[in-house]
Amino acid sequence: MILARPMSLARHAARRAAVAQTMPTLSRCTPAVAVRAFSAPASGPGGQPAPRGTPPGPAGPFNLPAAVLFIATGVGLFYYFKHEKARLAEVKKQQLEKEQQSVGRPRIGGPFQLVSSTGHPFTDEDLLGSFSLIYFGFTNCPDICPEELDKMSTVVDYVAREHGHVINPVFVTCDPARDRVPAVAEYIADFHPRMIGLTGSYDAIKKACKGYRVYFSTPPGADPTSDYLVDHSIFFYLMDPEGRFVDAFGKASTAEDVREKVLDYVARWKQTGLPLGEANAKVKAASDGRPLSTDTELFSEPSAVPSIPPAVQPAGGRLV
Repeated sequence: MILARPMSLARHAARRAAVAQTMPTLSRCTPAVAVRAFSAPASGPGGQPAPRGTPPGPAGPFNLPAAVLFIATGVGLFYYFKHEKARLAEVKKQQLEKEQQSVGRPRIGGPFQLVSSTGHPFTDEDLLGSFSLIYFGFTNCPDICPEELDKMSTVVDYVAREHGHVINPVFVTCDPARDRVPAVAEYIADFHPRMIGLTGSYDAIKKACKGYRVYFSTPPGADPTSDYLVDHSIFFYLMDPEGRFVDAFGKASTAEDVREKVLDYVARWKQTGLPLGEANAKVKAASDGRPLSTDTELFSEPSAVPSIPPAVQPAGGRLV
C-alpha cells in the first residue's frame, strides 16, 4: 500500500501535465475576445441588431430647413440689392442735376414738330432715350456749317468707339424757304450716316429756333431761288436722354475739346444707372410705320415768292 500511493500520485501528476499542455493559455484567448468586441454588429432600437444596409441618420448641415433658409436668404438679398441699386441711381441722378444747376444751366430746348429728311413727321420726343448733338444751319452755307457738321460727326464717332451709338447727330435748317426735304436729305448725306436732317414751315422752324435760343436772319426781300447767306448762331447743343440741355459748343471748340466733355457726360450718365438706349432716331422715323408729312410744299422746289421774313430774333436775346 505504501508503494502504491507514490505510483498513483505520479500518474495523477503526469495526467495533469498532459491536460495543461492541451488547454489554451489566457494570453491566447485575450485577442480573440478583443476582436469579437470590436466586430460586434451595431444595435438598433431596443437593443436589436441593426439590419444590414440601413442608411445612417442625417449627416451635415444641408437638410430641408437649411435649404428653405438658404432660398429665403437668397431672395431677400436679391430684392435688397435691387432696391439699393435703384436708390443709388436716384442719388447719383440728383447729384448730377445739382451739379448742372449749380453752374446755371440755361433753359434751352423744348418741344418742336418738324419733318425729317426721310419726309416723316419728327418731334423732340423722337430724340428721347439717347444723347443728341443738334446744330442749326443751312445747306447753302459755304464754309462754317460744313466745318461744324464735320466736327460734330467726328465727335459722334469718337464716342461710339467707347460707348456705342448713344448720340443722334441732328441738323436743323434755319433756311426753310430753300431747304426742303430733298435738299436737306442730299446735304446731310455728305457728313454722317446716322445724321437726321430736319426742316419744316417757317413758323415751325421759328419755334424750334426760339426754344434753342438760336438767332438767324436773312437779307430783306431774299428770293428763295437766288443765292444768299443766312446769318445764324454757330453752336451745336448736347441734349441728354431726357431732352434736357447739357452743354453748348461754339466754333472755337475743337473736336478734341468736345470729345472729352461729351465722353465725360456720357460716362457720368452711365454711372447713375439710368436708361441709355441706342441712338437710332433716323431709322426709327423712317421704319416705324408713321405716314409721310402732308405738307406738300416741303417736297417741292423753292418758289420765287419769299416765304420767310427777313429776320428772326428769339425771345431772351442772342446766345453768346
